[in-house]
Amino acid sequence: MKKLKRSGRLVDMTYFLLQHPHEVISLTHFSERYQSAKSSISEDLVIVKEIFEDEGYGSLLTISGASGGVKFIPRIHPEQAEEFVNEVIEQLAVPERILPGGYLYMMDLLGNPKFIQRLGQVFASVLANQKIDAVLTVATKGIPLAYAVGQYLNVPVSIVRRDHLVTEGSMVSINYVSGSSKRIQTMTLARRSLAPGSRVFIVDDFMKAGGTIRGMMDLLEEFEAELVGIGVLVESVGVEERLVDEYMSITKLSNVDVRNKTITVEAGSVLDLLKTVELEENK
Repeated sequence: MKKLKRSGRLVDMTYFLLQHPHEVISLTHFSERYQSAKSSISEDLVIVKEIFEDEGYGSLLTISGASGGVKFIPRIHPEQAEEFVNEVIEQLAVPERILPGGYLYMMDLLGNPKFIQRLGQVFASVLANQKIDAVLTVATKGIPLAYAVGQYLNVPVSIVRRDHLVTEGSMVSINYVSGSSKRIQTMTLARRSLAPGSRVFIVDDFMKAGGTIRGMMDLLEEFEAELVGIGVLVESVGVEERLVDEYMSITKLSNVDVRNKTITVEAGSVLDLLKTVELEENK
């Protein structure tokens, strides 16, 4: 790269850090990249850090030691997250979303890149201080959300399927009981997709009784992997028997009135968790 003026360095440095979250970048790397003294790079990073934190993009940590440098941790301010969750509630409550049988149409949201990226940022903010090795979801609706979370955490995504794909090699399969229909179903995960001992975050778009997520939790045991957390876009409230105890949700769906075409949605637990994380960091 040619030698840049300070304004150019700041733009390129900001873009580079945004593309490499949760990755330690040495001062030597930036010094060689911009052909500038480390003292100048340090001054630039102070400016980037202030902007990141003031605008709610995240935080920039300084890592000391011979192998140290800086690490960008994506975050979202609780106030910004609350504004976003309220927007989600407003969009989910649109009567036209109601489908026969009381289901909700959500593919317009799950197919919206900006919406999905924001969701990923919210979950990643709660997990900012956790060591995560992989994000796990089940095909197909959870895939966009899983990749958004994986991007902000800078970790790979593993996809659980209900059928065996020859192109994925040998698979690990388990039977699980669907929480809503109580039917026995099968899910599979390619052996090469998840390293033994991985610390995993499970994410999905919707949770009713939690049978599918419970199945993924059982599947993790076959890989000797550790469950770090669970996140869902929408959780159904009022389920008699929940198969999952600890999880975070963006929203809670308490009622879908097909006759009167009304949908009752409220904020999930993620906002309280974000505030808790912020309080712990400010101690």
